[in-house]
Amino acid sequence: MRIRPTSARGGEPPAATSAESPAALSGPDGRRLPVSPRRRRPDLAALAVLLILGGTAATITLMLNGSARVSAIRITRQVTAGQPLSRAGMEEVRIADTGIDYLPWSQRASYAQRLALVTLLPGTLLTTQMTATPSEEITPGKARIGLALKPGQSPAELKAGQRVQVISLPRQEPGDRRTTVLAQSALVDAVSDPGTHGPPRLVNVIVDAALSPRIAAYASNGQIVLAYLPAAH
Repeated sequence: MRIRPTSARGGEPPAATSAESPAALSGPDGRRLPVSPRRRRPDLAALAVLLILGGTAATITLMLNGSARVSAIRITRQVTAGQPLSRAGMEEVRIADTGIDYLPWSQRASYAQRLALVTLLPGTLLTTQMTATPSEEITPGKARIGLALKPGQSPAELKAGQRVQVISLPRQEPGDRRTTVLAQSALVDAVSDPGTHGPPRLVNVIVDAALSPRIAAYASNGQIVLAYLPAAH
């Protein structure tokens, strides 16, 4: 007769061995997945180094360009061609040094009496090629006339670079009250100190060559008056 082994708890089969126990499979060793070995990427490391170096170089370039700035003259009021510049129509502006010969702000006083060769709009950065001295307006078709004017025949504040009307006075004849504008916009090229009761004031004006004989004839008889044109600034 064959006898089956029994447990101490009333016929239950014996407990599973440690090799078959689920607890043995649920430990740290049982949950760990296989891991492939890491592969090093030297190309990515080199790219990172290049990006860092490139960013550093760009930062240095921006800093150097930002420090290389110059002070220039910017026009704030429109100036038509042939009209004089004015100090009130200029302002200082800091710009990058690009190699263009912008006029420096330190020379604003010397250029305030120059003439505009082209129409200058607000915001224009002034260069030497945009201006000319009054004497440089003497071109073919123009003439310079010297006028000896008595007190009252020219404005007291008259100075070189301004624009004037050249007007003829009536003759010293009864009933003659005719006045004529001989030159609508003549450029004052030079002015001597204003006379009071002493010698006449000498004024050079630049006009069209076709007008110069008539103006000279009136000037020789003392029949010339200059009218200042402030709207020309």
